[in-house]
Amino acid sequence: MPYHIDLHCHSWFSGDGVSAPEELIASAKKKGLHGFALTDHNTSEGFQYLLDQGLARADGQPVNGFLIIPGVEVTTAEGHLLCLGVTLPNLKRTPAAEVCKIVHGLGGLAIPPHPYDLFRAGIREAVLETLEIDGLEVFNAATTLKRYNRQAFEYATAKKLPMTAGSDAHHEAAMGTAYTILDTEDFSVRGILGQIAKGTALNQRYLTRRDKFRKTWNNWMRLRRKRGGKAAE
Repeated sequence: MPYHIDLHCHSWFSGDGVSAPEELIASAKKKGLHGFALTDHNTSEGFQYLLDQGLARADGQPVNGFLIIPGVEVTTAEGHLLCLGVTLPNLKRTPAAEVCKIVHGLGGLAIPPHPYDLFRAGIREAVLETLEIDGLEVFNAATTLKRYNRQAFEYATAKKLPMTAGSDAHHEAAMGTAYTILDTEDFSVRGILGQIAKGTALNQRYLTRRDKFRKTWNNWMRLRRKRGGKAAE
């Protein structure tokens, strides 16, 4: 059966996310998703929260027909790296190669998002060449320019890498704007992630101008809060 899974989402446990994990779930269900990966920046607190609320399971099975995949978007020393199927401590500024090894040791997948977006902290091609990665995000709904997604697709095609798509949602309204379609009989974290290497289909749709503005505004406010905190110190 084909399952629609958004593999790149953020809750308010990310510094620049604004929606509660429950709001992400409600929005995803309304849009026909079967699950999503919660990939907050440098933290697994959101997934632990969902476990505590009974909305996710530690054994990787769905809850009431909906699947939450644990994940983290790690800000490595070289850029952002989606780490799927794992929970992690804060590994910010750890070399990407080391993060890949940690993730693989835990049985997860390492997938760089938005690698060609010059305005965002993607891992660039020269570094990608040196990493043991499990796929590439070739469609990011929040990309700055569409050509950055095309470049990622061309690189993944040339390297025969598995491909994923995600909304990069930082607000519940953006959930499922783009997602990955995975055809498997095993509807679990293990089954969904195992299907990535076997083949995917991609739903490719971009964020609306309103959602892009909301994301940019949230980033600006986050940076302003950080600067204000430093000034106060």
